Amino acid sequence: MLTTFLNHQWKAFWRSRNRKGSLATQIVLIFFILYFLAVAVGLGFGMAHFLLQLFPHQDIIKSFNGIILYYFAFDLVMRFQLQELPTLSVIPYLHLKIPKNKIIGFLNIKALFSAFNLWPFLLFLPFCFTKISAQYGGFVTLMYLVSILSIAVFNNYFVLYIKRKSITNLFYTIAGLLIIAGFAVLEYYKVISIMKGSDAVFRIIVGQPLSALVFSIAAILIFKMNSHYLGRNLYVEELGSDNEKKVSTDYPFLNRFGRTGELAALELKLILRHKRSRVSFFMGFLFLLYGFLFYKQEVIAANAFGQMMFGAIFMTGISILMYGQFMFAWQSAHFDGLLSNKVNFRDFIKAKFLLFTIACTLITLLASFYGFLSPKLLLLHLTAYLYNVGFGTVMVLYLANFNYKRIDINKSATFNYQGISANQWLLMFPYALTPILIYLPFGLLGKPYLGLILVSAFGLMMILMRGYWVNFITRKFEQQRYKIAEGFRA
Repeated sequence: MLTTFLNHQWKAFWRSRNRKGSLATQIVLIFFILYFLAVAVGLGFGMAHFLLQLFPHQDIIKSFNGIILYYFAFDLVMRFQLQELPTLSVIPYLHLKIPKNKIIGFLNIKALFSAFNLWPFLLFLPFCFTKISAQYGGFVTLMYLVSILSIAVFNNYFVLYIKRKSITNLFYTIAGLLIIAGFAVLEYYKVISIMKGSDAVFRIIVGQPLSALVFSIAAILIFKMNSHYLGRNLYVEELGSDNEKKVSTDYPFLNRFGRTGELAALELKLILRHKRSRVSFFMGFLFLLYGFLFYKQEVIAANAFGQMMFGAIFMTGISILMYGQFMFAWQSAHFDGLLSNKVNFRDFIKAKFLLFTIACTLITLLASFYGFLSPKLLLLHLTAYLYNVGFGTVMVLYLANFNYKRIDINKSATFNYQGISANQWLLMFPYALTPILIYLPFGLLGKPYLGLILVSAFGLMMILMRGYWVNFITRKFEQQRYKIAEGFRA
């Protein structure tokens, strides 16, 4: 039955009316996945070197044990943001003589084919074979790998379970985010230490290798919970509410976001088909080498993150700045049509957030090659990423409500000052100064990493409050939309 489902999916892909767009998207995604897998392999084989740099006065095994659960905590957050629900159009099969457990089995197996499940092995496996096996032997090394596999599988199905439950009840998403935020607060105030806890857990595995099976039991339990939920609600995702319609865009990865994804896909088409928007949006990829101006070895060695903060935020958030400074004006030619059509303004604003998040995520991941200069830069980029996605997107979209100048997106961006107003200058000051002001007191007190944690916590808090900010900006847009439309007609 598994081969039948795979055959149907393959035929559906090649017979799709959007096959060309889908194929191009898949090729680009495969390229990015291979690139990041190569980065993971490089980090894996250089793990011992990076750990000695990050924790020079600590036993390397202890450092390695400490980062494992840290990695999976970050993995959990990223899965909530990026991991897709495995979909299969189940309605055509439900009336056929096909056991539900066959369909559920396919969905569960399909969920395992994710780069998130491969990255931990590429990161941790080289160190396990070179250091753990040399010190503790083959059986302990095997149990390390079993525990890493089990935690990856647990995260995989836990995120899918929460996302599936949140389709019918938003409480589960809120509860999941609150739990993650709670652990972050406890870690910050030193009530708990994930690193010390991780080291303690894996020290137990060294002494009692079979204790690693606890993670395996947890993974099996969450797998069973997923299967049970799918068995009782197999077609909830496909049927949805009475008012919801499935969308189909030229960018299949956006389909999972419903109407928001459809609006984001339309804007992505607008970006790619016009000179000025295309240049502005993809400017970030050209600025990936900008870090070499700021990341000097002496500055990195001194942990002078304050001197590098602007460069990191500018480099990872340049697409937000360049494209976002003319937000809404990109659609000035058909803005009246947006107002007169049946467009949900909340979905319209959410689509902007979605595009910014995707662009910033891609650029930040591509900038991971700076980790070869120093792993400290990966922490700096993570801080800048959380700040850009959390605070930067809100600031850009809020100030967009006061931009009344139209632009012609068919014209070149070179020496083109159309649409530029005081808003662009107002945007730069809070955008660039806020993280530096948060970091500065701790940098002066000689606690640079605490400064990075606070900037990251600020960005993460803004991300967790995204629903509030979407509603806030939507209300402001509804108040300003006629002024904006009047300005775009001039």
